[in-house]
Amino acid sequence: MSDGWVEVAFQIPAGLADQLSEELFALTGNGVCIDNQTLDTFSIDALTEPDVVTIHSYFPDTPEFPRLLAESERLVAALCSNHPEFEQTPPQVKPVCREDWATSWKQHFHPSPIGKRLLLKPSWEESDEFGDRLVIEIDPGMAFGTGTHATTRLCLETIERILAHLPPYDAPLPNNPPTILDVGTGSGVLAIAARKLGAGRIVALDIDPEAIRVAMENLGNNGITEDIEVATTPLDRIDGSFAVILANILAEDLIRMAPELVAHLLPGGIIVLSGILTEREERVTDAYLDCGLSQLEITRQDEWCCLSFIRNR
Repeated sequence: MSDGWVEVAFQIPAGLADQLSEELFALTGNGVCIDNQTLDTFSIDALTEPDVVTIHSYFPDTPEFPRLLAESERLVAALCSNHPEFEQTPPQVKPVCREDWATSWKQHFHPSPIGKRLLLKPSWEESDEFGDRLVIEIDPGMAFGTGTHATTRLCLETIERILAHLPPYDAPLPNNPPTILDVGTGSGVLAIAARKLGAGRIVALDIDPEAIRVAMENLGNNGITEDIEVATTPLDRIDGSFAVILANILAEDLIRMAPELVAHLLPGGIIVLSGILTEREERVTDAYLDCGLSQLEITRQDEWCCLSFIRNR
């Protein structure tokens, strides 16, 4: 075997893309790309998913490769067994020499316009053709920003409307520039967008130390180094309240954390919740209405939804 890499491409039903990407990453510890998807979110032109997508997984070309390939094929077969209408085909396998590895995966990531003002792009792509959009530059890492995240796009679009004071967010926020609490920051993309859109002090939290490292690197690469705190500090040890709270995390965690999150929201402040499957929308909504909030907006894409609430003054 050589000291290069092997690219394995699986065609699967689009609805399985997230789950298979996570399982392949757990198996190989290496990069996973999804054809026709963009960096950490959908592009405006990709709001309607295709029925079938191609997942590209990268393996070291070592004696372990046949075993890992067989295990990957078993993963795909098990996932596809719940989709009898899908005709599974063998994966496409091709070697990638060491010289090509550093750039071959980049073809899967392109600039993505978000809302009316934002542009999410990797560092090697130009932004000139997108005019005066606010550029968020994030390179996809192995654990962050390489999957299909309708949740991120919905959240970014909501942040843009809030900070532009567009209906239903036209009431004045409790402070100016508004303070932001970003819970489950991950790559830091929401915090970066908030600052570029005019936010003031930002506290970005995550329980994963690797997420904190990645978020700090991305914030620095986007010129955001002042008046921002990035930490694994537990929410109950965060002092003060905020004008806007962002939480793009699992629905179960949103429900469990509802009283604590609301306690950190200023009167007149807005909380934005994403990462919610539509089947759990009602449960999450009830948890925040029970905390005394009023619902402002629901946006949906595919099986995901984003909810926003206001704490009455």
